[in-house]
Amino acid sequence: MKQLCFVEPNKVEWRETSDAQVMAGIEAVVKPLVIGRCDLDVGYVRGVAPLGRGEPIGHEVIGVVTDIGDCVKRFKPGDRVVVPAQISCGVCRNCRRGFTGRCQSVPFGASYGMGREGGYGCGAADLVRVPFADAMLFPLPDGADPVEWIGFSDMALDAYRCVGPYLTERPGARVLVIGGLPEVIGIYAAGIAVAMGAQSVDFFDSDDVRLCEAAKFGANPIKRGQAEPDGLYEIIVDSSVAPEALIEAFRYVEPEGCVTSCSIHFGELSSAPFMEAYSKGLHYRTGRPNCRAQMEPVAALCCAGAFKPQDVSTQVFGFDDAPLAWIDPALRVVAHRST
Repeated sequence: MKQLCFVEPNKVEWRETSDAQVMAGIEAVVKPLVIGRCDLDVGYVRGVAPLGRGEPIGHEVIGVVTDIGDCVKRFKPGDRVVVPAQISCGVCRNCRRGFTGRCQSVPFGASYGMGREGGYGCGAADLVRVPFADAMLFPLPDGADPVEWIGFSDMALDAYRCVGPYLTERPGARVLVIGGLPEVIGIYAAGIAVAMGAQSVDFFDSDDVRLCEAAKFGANPIKRGQAEPDGLYEIIVDSSVAPEALIEAFRYVEPEGCVTSCSIHFGELSSAPFMEAYSKGLHYRTGRPNCRAQMEPVAALCCAGAFKPQDVSTQVFGFDDAPLAWIDPALRVVAHRST
């Protein structure tokens, strides 16, 4: 079978590998129908985030189950499913607490298509082995279009953790998203905040395209250099790799407010106003999301029509053209096949 591999910045290609197959009773094999390029993939392709040459790439997958082990109870061949980006067993201490991004049964951080330990390959492939089928797989809701829902498989989950738990605790809070790279995740965070009834959702960015996309989800666009966010916010999303974005987040958050970075800050941040952060008593969170644990609440928003992942402008490619899709300049790209 073939899988998508990173060659160098701005170049990915299909390469042959051994066929994915069930290797234990709790496993399944899924044939991808739709694969999506995540914002992290954009970082790899642009050389912003590190990925080894020849590493499999791609981790957003919606597909159909083709084979299952003898112990799989929840799924059968022919079921349409969403495959989470991260590998999680569902039964270890961390998984039981909802920390599925830090499963203790596999190498730390094990995932599809991110150059992590474990040898799980990627989601952008002819077939994908799912080592903990009952725990990992999520049934695609009846009537859901896989092309429309592909953003649900990872980026929407990453976005939800930035706003969803906090809006559940603080209904009607004011939300500020500081946009940048990751692009789509920040836009999704704004859309989910609107869907969950935030008092207001401001999107602060210098890029006109991202500002327009956020406005489509109901956020108020604020153009950097022309205006500034008004006042302080209970919830702030840092969706930018720029060091100044985190500094701004600390300054715009109100006392006892929440700041979440869905970006990865690779450089030093010695100029961050930590004394001000200390005085405010802000809550700051960074790190990998817990993808599988967030699927139920995000699916509920999607099924209700309150949040639609497909509302971000999307370029659709044929499955075989995935190498072109991964380097396309569009904000969001997917590759799909009909069978």
